[in-house]
Amino acid sequence: MIQPPPMTNVFFATLISLQEVTAPPSGGQHEALDPWKLILDASAVVQAVMVILVLMALVCWFIIGAKLVRLAQASGRSRRFLETFWGGDEGPHWTTERLEGLYARVGSFDGSPIASVFRAGYVELARVMGAASATDAGDIENVERALRRSATAEMTSLEALLPFLATTGSTAPFIGLFGTVWGIMDAFLNIGSQASASLDVVAPGIAEALIATAIGLVAAIPAVMAYNYFLRRIQVLESELETFSSDYLNIVRRHFLRS
Repeated sequence: MIQPPPMTNVFFATLISLQEVTAPPSGGQHEALDPWKLILDASAVVQAVMVILVLMALVCWFIIGAKLVRLAQASGRSRRFLETFWGGDEGPHWTTERLEGLYARVGSFDGSPIASVFRAGYVELARVMGAASATDAGDIENVERALRRSATAEMTSLEALLPFLATTGSTAPFIGLFGTVWGIMDAFLNIGSQASASLDVVAPGIAEALIATAIGLVAAIPAVMAYNYFLRRIQVLESELETFSSDYLNIVRRHFLRS
């Protein structure tokens, strides 16, 4: 029989020794770190931070869904109202009867900021035209104020709840970082009390602390992205409102009230 060379015997003996050293002791298994178990075993402060961040994230997603629906409704119905207002292929014929017809149909465009501004402008126009002096410059200013007041109210309504997204985007990472710092501090205190710095002692505390930062980022990133997106869409609607208010006021000056 051919005997293996001495170096081969040494190699196999070393390999067997390493396997014996690295093998877990009989009756015990190295358990993988379970995120849910780490959260449940975390300190009260870290758990409170996680609960706050989860609640902030849930509220943000509710706001995101509500704003997507609201802005889609505002854009679509405003576009349809503008097509009706300008008369499509027929072109606009600015008479009192035409404005009355638009006012009668404005309820079908409920949710449109532009339709709401038109309603406020028409109501004020009808009031000043029914007065004795319907040609004073003050009457035109009254219509202009009504348009501006309604536009401000509509923009305030569209911007509602957006500050919460901005607040979450700016504070959630710091709240998560606070939980992480507290968790790491607690882990070091455990190291000192157990007089051991082994990985089994350090890893769970560090891992549960980092979960807080991860949750903070999960809450903050969608909030910031949604806030910037909604802010841009609201700015577009605001520009359309200003343009419509200016056009409507010019129509009033030329065809209904002359200063």
